[in-house]
Amino acid sequence: MPGGARHGAGRKRVNMNPAELEKLCALQCTDEEIAAWFGVSTRTIERRRKVVQFAEAMERGKAKGKISLRRNLWRLCSQGNVAAAIFLSKNLLGYRDVVNNELSGLAGGPIELAARPDLSQLTDEELEQLRTITRKTLPGGRDRPGNGDPPSE
Repeated sequence: MPGGARHGAGRKRVNMNPAELEKLCALQCTDEEIAAWFGVSTRTIERRRKVVQFAEAMERGKAKGKISLRRNLWRLCSQGNVAAAIFLSKNLLGYRDVVNNELSGLAGGPIELAARPDLSQLTDEELEQLRTITRKTLPGGRDRPGNGDPPSE
């Protein structure tokens, strides 16, 4: 349903050459880039993608671009490019970098953890302060009776 109420009203239909579209998609151009090339909005690209021939041209182009990229990557790898070989190994063969992080104590031994702190050197007043602090950190903390406040009834 082109145009508006009058004959010829509305925007003119933009003809997007399927061969150009395919080439742009082979370069893995985004919808925004394709829209800018043809002078349309991204909504137009999204809407036209629903047309079978348009979607097929885009898919063919994207596939050709991936094949071209893979061909170049294989060529680099076969010429001894280490980075290309590593990339292909990780992506096609499932190789991965493994980093082990192990912590150790003195002389490579286990890390010693004190199960309980030594409180024998604390005064009675210091021990009472610790009890008060501990009560406040328990669930219910300040609202529980016995934390130094008189119980509420």
